[in-house]
Amino acid sequence: MANELRDPWLVAVWPGMGSVALLAGTYLLQRLGTQRVGELNSRDFFEVQNVEVKNGLATVGRLPRSLFFEWKDPAGRHDLLIFAGEAQPTTGGYALCQRLLDYAIGRGVKRFFTFAAMATQLHPGTKPRVFAVATDPASLNQIARTDVEKLEEGQISGLNGLLLAAGADRGLRGVCLLGELPFFAVGVPNPRAAQAVLERFTELADIQIDFSELEEQAKAVEANLLQLLEQLTQATGAEMPEEEESPSVPEKKESAPHLDSKALRRIESMFEKAKQDRSRAFELKQELDRLGIFKQYEDRFLDLFRKAE
Repeated sequence: MANELRDPWLVAVWPGMGSVALLAGTYLLQRLGTQRVGELNSRDFFEVQNVEVKNGLATVGRLPRSLFFEWKDPAGRHDLLIFAGEAQPTTGGYALCQRLLDYAIGRGVKRFFTFAAMATQLHPGTKPRVFAVATDPASLNQIARTDVEKLEEGQISGLNGLLLAAGADRGLRGVCLLGELPFFAVGVPNPRAAQAVLERFTELADIQIDFSELEEQAKAVEANLLQLLEQLTQATGAEMPEEEESPSVPEKKESAPHLDSKALRRIESMFEKAKQDRSRAFELKQELDRLGIFKQYEDRFLDLFRKAE
């Protein structure tokens, strides 16, 4: 049976946009030297989706695992219970969150954290911002004293966000920290955003860990993203966006240049395609830039990504 935890905090992560949550969570696991203490039954939440073939023989594919780890704080402040899910179920996500919280509450957890990503026009190589959402005013006030920005509005999809609702229903104090990443690379694992999120969390938890390995990964990914961005801009004939020291909040414009009905239909069609496939967003932005109307559509364009993960 697991030992008693001292005023434990729960950290729960699943795969999402830019793999920010899972990168941050697994790095925390590795650096703290945690011990595995439990597992949720995958068959309660996942169905077999494939078979594995070896030497011509088929076997049932492995179900995603949902594991609990714990770390005892040497300073005796807050022990950590860390949950890492290899995948998110297609249905029954809220039930999974409740099962997770049943275990956490049984271990004495009254406060929890989850991580996610927020796609913006961030230029690769620019320091990403960290946004925060909380289930209660006290938690929001506490994190406001760190280098984070309150997420004023939007959505957080998937279990990295849904856990907030499940925790609030159980009377737990919860916080989601969202790392900023470039909108054109939401499918690329982003160590820089994960590092930014983890730096804010360890500051709140008063934990010291070595970020050097994550820093090296971030530099390598940023170099590749800069190369990708240059290729994309050359392919579309657009100028590369300038690097900003502090990305600004877009201001909504009330009017736009006149467009004929054909151009408007094309813009609407491109927005619809970008909703279905966010990789099409870069093409959409180049067209808006070409027509000189991006500022008018900027809020709507960013709404494609404000449903953070």
